[in-house]
Amino acid sequence: MTKPMTSIRLDTHLADEAARILGVKSRTEAVHVALREIVALKKFRNLMEEHAGKLTFEGLE
Repeated sequence: MTKPMTSIRLDTHLADEAARILGVKSRTEAVHVALREIVALKKFRNLMEEHAGKLTFEGLE
């Protein structure tokens, strides 16, 4: 699927570090992975708040 291109100002050192940490080859891929992670984290937090007291997450202990 073709995605439209956009232009953003990017801290290249931070993007390169993120790419290294995430194990990806490009800054673009690092940004995509990071955005997916943020969206997933927000959905997870919303789910936990919605079911507060009914669900537990033992991964933090």
